[in-house]
Amino acid sequence: MTDEIATAKKSSRFAPDERAAAGTHDVAATPLRHPGRWVAATVLIALCTGWMFSLWHNPNIEHLTIADFLFDGRIVQGVLFTVALTGCAMALATALAILLAVMRLSANPVLRVMSWAYTWFFRGTPLLVQIVFWGYLGLLYQELTLGIPFTSIQFASADTNAIVTPFVAGLLALGMNEAAYASEIVRAGLLSVDHGNVEAAHSLGMSPAYTLRRIVLPQAMRVIIPPMGNETISMLKNTALLQLIAVPELYTQTSWISAQNLRQVELLIVASVWYLVLTSVLSVPQYYLERRYGRGTNRSLPLTPWQQARRLVGQMRTRVTQVAHTDARTEGDA
Repeated sequence: MTDEIATAKKSSRFAPDERAAAGTHDVAATPLRHPGRWVAATVLIALCTGWMFSLWHNPNIEHLTIADFLFDGRIVQGVLFTVALTGCAMALATALAILLAVMRLSANPVLRVMSWAYTWFFRGTPLLVQIVFWGYLGLLYQELTLGIPFTSIQFASADTNAIVTPFVAGLLALGMNEAAYASEIVRAGLLSVDHGNVEAAHSLGMSPAYTLRRIVLPQAMRVIIPPMGNETISMLKNTALLQLIAVPELYTQTSWISAQNLRQVELLIVASVWYLVLTSVLSVPQYYLERRYGRGTNRSLPLTPWQQARRLVGQMRTRVTQVAHTDARTEGDA
């Protein structure tokens, strides 16, 4: 071993021509073998395969029922309703979150207290309770009135149940609850920006709103995007809670169908498949947004899945060429 190290050190001090003349060669590094990793991977694959096999061959599951209802019109309608509800609620939550975060960082103590109270209330009560509250708002207020407080002046009024429909109730419950969590994410992103950038923008004559929009938010997005992506996926799954107020989203539709044909397990599998598809689709824009807003900090951008696939194919092609060349040389020597 000592002779090999000495030979390696000696070869590294000379140019390739000098090493060839001296009859020395570079040391070929051989990666360590990790048999434990292969054993663990084999055990995990065997367990997953066994579970999938037992699930597929379970006599209590009717695969034809799953296939029949996977693209049923009511299920597809529930999927579209879930996507629309998630998008609208997330847009409402994002707008409220930015407003609450700016209020929390404001120099005005009233705005800071109001923002803190909103976050405290909506984070301190369960989402299920808030959904029920918005769904039964008509029991608390018979009519919703627009006017000047503490006076008899009214501009418009309408029945509460006509305005706060199940969709609106679910939208308000999910959006306002999510805003409380998202505001803290946005606030953390704003605080991560160096204050010197803000001072430099103000010294150039930029207004606070312009500085927030063009200087602070683009830098804060690098911190905001990953947790906001998780919150979006959580909201997508939380739409299942709206079954309590009869919002016709995906889980509600599967529950109504299973109540008729008594195939609860098959309909649960249908709902799970669609939720997995939707969450997988939502992960795609999150990945590319993280990649886009990470350009300022990473020296080299991470490869996209398409680029990774192309590189893997190139490596496999190079490896096959090397093996074929080695076999040809072996046959020639023989």
